[in-house]
Amino acid sequence: MSNQKELTTLALALLISGSLLGVGYWLFTRSNNINLSQTAVEGSSSSQTSRSIPPVESLISRGEKSLIPKSVPDEKQAGLTALASRNYQEAVRNFEASLQSNPNDPEALIYLNNARIGKEKAYTMAVAVPIGDANSLGTAEAILRGVAQAQNDINRQGGIFGTPLKVIIADDKNNSEVAEKIAEDLVKNNEILGVVGHYSSGVSLATAPIYEGGKLVAISPSSTSVRLSTAGDYLFRTVPSDRFAANRLAEHMIQELYQQKAVIFYNSQSAYSQSLKDEFTTAVYSDGGEVVNVFDLSDPNFNAFKSLDSAREQGARAILIVPDSPTLEQAYQVVRVNRKQLPILAGDTLYQLDTLKVGGDSEGVIVAVPWHIIGGESEFTKQAAQLWKGDVNWLTAMAYDGTQALIVGIQEQPSRSGIQQALSGSNFSTKGATGVVKFLPSGDRNQTVQLVEVKPGNRSGVGYDFVPVP
Repeated sequence: MSNQKELTTLALALLISGSLLGVGYWLFTRSNNINLSQTAVEGSSSSQTSRSIPPVESLISRGEKSLIPKSVPDEKQAGLTALASRNYQEAVRNFEASLQSNPNDPEALIYLNNARIGKEKAYTMAVAVPIGDANSLGTAEAILRGVAQAQNDINRQGGIFGTPLKVIIADDKNNSEVAEKIAEDLVKNNEILGVVGHYSSGVSLATAPIYEGGKLVAISPSSTSVRLSTAGDYLFRTVPSDRFAANRLAEHMIQELYQQKAVIFYNSQSAYSQSLKDEFTTAVYSDGGEVVNVFDLSDPNFNAFKSLDSAREQGARAILIVPDSPTLEQAYQVVRVNRKQLPILAGDTLYQLDTLKVGGDSEGVIVAVPWHIIGGESEFTKQAAQLWKGDVNWLTAMAYDGTQALIVGIQEQPSRSGIQQALSGSNFSTKGATGVVKFLPSGDRNQTVQLVEVKPGNRSGVGYDFVPVP
């Protein structure tokens, strides 16, 4: 009877805490914090179908229209109207005024730099982001900040050997069918020399053959699936693959937590989630450990209580959680039900403000991320804080690095095939936000990951922060 009461009480607590999280998140995102509050989950996908795909031209802009589904400030709208009419000086004035009021708007900064170019000759690149996916708008803006900052830097320096860089923005809605149409359109546009994108692994896998066929380099700042390592010669990544994250997490579990047996919670429908699950399993067994069970968060009958009870009975002493956006709430159920009894490890999907808002139950959660601002402060972070009036996250840093790589590729050989050859060269390297950017023959980034731990703190504003693990 006492067990039944405890379960009823805990279920009620979960319902109340979930409601509070929703209200808290709405309140917190009203602020100017642009670090965690605008990070979504790799691998999430929209429910868009081929029957509802809008015209491609409505999803691409170089400044004649806003793609961000928010209320557009008057000054920004005036800038869009002026740029569409090719009244470049007026567009510049209005975009500058808009950025004075809203300095963390990356779309406005990109269009401002495009307006400054006007009719001049320019090198052109595109950035493809998941603006139209409700779960990923913050992610899209974080990626756009990295591209906008790199564009702003190079153009303020006089351009690429005197030629400025123009950026076209495309909204792939984090949907493979939409992204394929976007990729086909970008390939047909001969002025586009390279693309930073796409966001999720599934979308990058879907578009890779199109870019390969059009000999157009695409550099993803966020797709981590190991399947992308063999997706073609024109696909590169500034984010380390899941193999790096899985190896580091397995090493931490066995060598630092001294635990041998793990249970995994993942989404079988996500390319990212499946990839990290497989790589972690391989790494654990290689280190002498064992995965005692695997639970699918997308299962309609998933039950966090029963799953954890079963895992403990099978000897699990650590948990790996790798959800995507549709299964994030199930992942938080696992965190709450666990009540800090077993150590929890996670991929970058849990690098979320909501993870911190779970409160005491999430304290001690270890998350593998490509980069963290506290562990990687540099000239880039100082400039970013000045430009955006707040912290930036790893998506911004990786997008900055991808744009920097394209800029150097254009400097060496300003053609589509020339850029691919430059990036593939054994001597290629450039300084990025996160250190030296170099690519393996597979197109993968040759870089380790950073582990961060949830600890009490004041940086996020919710009582807990992600702090680098030494």
